[in-house]
Amino acid sequence: MKKTHIFIIAIIAIAAGIILSTTADASVYVLFGEARQRAAEGNATKVHVVGRLPRDGQNHPVGLQYDPMVDPNYFAFTLMDSTHVSQRVVYNNPKPQDFETSEQVVITGAMHNGTFVADNILLKCPSKYVKKELKGTEVATK
Repeated sequence: MKKTHIFIIAIIAIAAGIILSTTADASVYVLFGEARQRAAEGNATKVHVVGRLPRDGQNHPVGLQYDPMVDPNYFAFTLMDSTHVSQRVVYNNPKPQDFETSEQVVITGAMHNGTFVADNILLKCPSKYVKKELKGTEVATK
């Protein structure tokens, strides 16, 4: 075999290895019901769940538990998926900044003993561009 053939085969093998390693680590988007079902079946693969924080009458999120003086790496909260199923979520890291103001939360993790243990939290915060009325005209501000 020529050196160019060996080089091409090596490049193809490296590309295949990269593709397989990235697809093996990919997780799917599910609802809490499916996450519970996967855990009951013994499937411990990580999943993404998209949800919103339940809020009280004053629009404050309910069910947040974070005390950095006791344990700065323990944050627990309740998340409601798109089918309005609520689930307790534990995140073993500090609470993300602006968590209370987020419109939507995406968590990555798996169910363990009836609790969703999150490895990662992504927040969709309200737009920083808010329309304000200035002397009869609407102006977008930061």
